[in-house]
Amino acid sequence: MKFTKTHEWIEKAGENYRAGISNYAQEALSDIIYVESEQIDIEIKKGERLGSLESVKSAEDFYAPVDLRIVKFNDKLEDAAELVNSSAENEGWIVEVKILNESQFNELMDEEEYKKYLETI
Repeated sequence: MKFTKTHEWIEKAGENYRAGISNYAQEALSDIIYVESEQIDIEIKKGERLGSLESVKSAEDFYAPVDLRIVKFNDKLEDAAELVNSSAENEGWIVEVKILNESQFNELMDEEEYKKYLETI
């Protein structure tokens, strides 16, 4: 699992990758009630909007950690957006994607680097 400074994560899942928001981000958002992503099959550049999350507190966008193409949205979130709160870095994944630039994945922070980064904010 790799992380961004904007608190998204991405990891290999079969032939594709899954992406979502970190535990840190879901704790900051609090009770998530709605999740949406950009359309399936479109290409999104690193740092561009990948979708948004609505909580009882606020609405926030989340961003593509690498250049990617969305393959699938996590359908479980349509009826149970709270999965992002209970399992942000596992069952609460948001989209399945194909990476378009593998070198960008290797540039992201691993879990240890991300934990150190969180200590600075």
